[in-house]
Amino acid sequence: MCALQQRRVATFFNRCYGATPRRLVQMKTRTAKIFLDDNGSFLGRGKGCLVVRDRNGKVEKYPLFENQIGEIHVRIGNSVSSAALATCAFWGIDFLILTQRGNPVAYLRSLDDDSHVKTRIAQYEALKNGKGISIAKQIVSAKIEGQNHVLKKYGLRQHDLMQFKSKIAGVETDNLKVARNRLLTIEGHASEHYFGQVFQLLPTAIGIEKRRTFKAFDGINNTLNLAYTVLKWKVHRAIISAKLEPYLGFLHSEQFGKPSLVCDLMEPYRYLLDDFIIQYCMNLKKKDFMMQREDYSSNRKGERQYLSKPLANDMMKRLNSFFESMIEMPRVRHGNKQTVETLINEEALLLAKYLRDKKPSWHPRILVSI
Repeated sequence: MCALQQRRVATFFNRCYGATPRRLVQMKTRTAKIFLDDNGSFLGRGKGCLVVRDRNGKVEKYPLFENQIGEIHVRIGNSVSSAALATCAFWGIDFLILTQRGNPVAYLRSLDDDSHVKTRIAQYEALKNGKGISIAKQIVSAKIEGQNHVLKKYGLRQHDLMQFKSKIAGVETDNLKVARNRLLTIEGHASEHYFGQVFQLLPTAIGIEKRRTFKAFDGINNTLNLAYTVLKWKVHRAIISAKLEPYLGFLHSEQFGKPSLVCDLMEPYRYLLDDFIIQYCMNLKKKDFMMQREDYSSNRKGERQYLSKPLANDMMKRLNSFFESMIEMPRVRHGNKQTVETLINEEALLLAKYLRDKKPSWHPRILVSI
């Protein structure tokens, strides 16, 4: 348990019980996650624990010491006490609020999360000292390499990786804005070929030809977008934990409301979600999707296709399990395996070290086999 966590625990116990816990450093730490997916559940605080009561009255307790809780997901339709929220803040527990469809919309942050200024200063300096361009190049290269692993897995026509890497290396400019434009053009050509190949794997009845992002109309693209939204939250949380600024990126430009560094660090891991969605959708049929009428603009409405609610819930549960699955990737400190989520967390920390000159270089780690 780090010093910051110890202070939070001590503060929590002083305020709640008028006492400070002893031997904090020697406490066993395990990670648990709480998911309030169904309507009517309630999350509250008990003595030394968090308590979940479902709509049928069934109660489950999560001890704060014996089983350190790492993350809580609460969908709209459930209730949380202010005491439970305060407990999450004191203990540094990530608390995420989701829509009924499972889209993350907000999360709880502690005031201490913004206390590491040196990392963010180094991040701002990288916009001018050349590190930002180097990072942007590594992100595009890693994304295309990851795409190649998916193409290889399914026997599809792969990228000419050497040619793409040569183009990326050939982007020689001191102007980050110019570098971004050139690199995104290279990435766009690679993704156009990639999705043209990948979408051939889908059943004809639900097949599509082109990747669409924001406000897509077809079910496959919207399913991909939902999976990417979960990835976005995982990356956002990893960036906050690494004390980086989510809205200051290197490959993606700074725009109001756009977490550009989150968009940057999502790129090397999209291929993992692509592979997950391909496998999930291979056995789907047209009846597994539903049409929903939505506002397209201020004076227009349109119908969009989504996975049916039971299937969307099932996919989200599988996706959460996927992020907890073990992969063959050595950890930074010890061990030859780790979870997908840990890999993302470590990568954000490694990027922060590179920005602070604690590492000579940074290259996103890509799974050789998926």
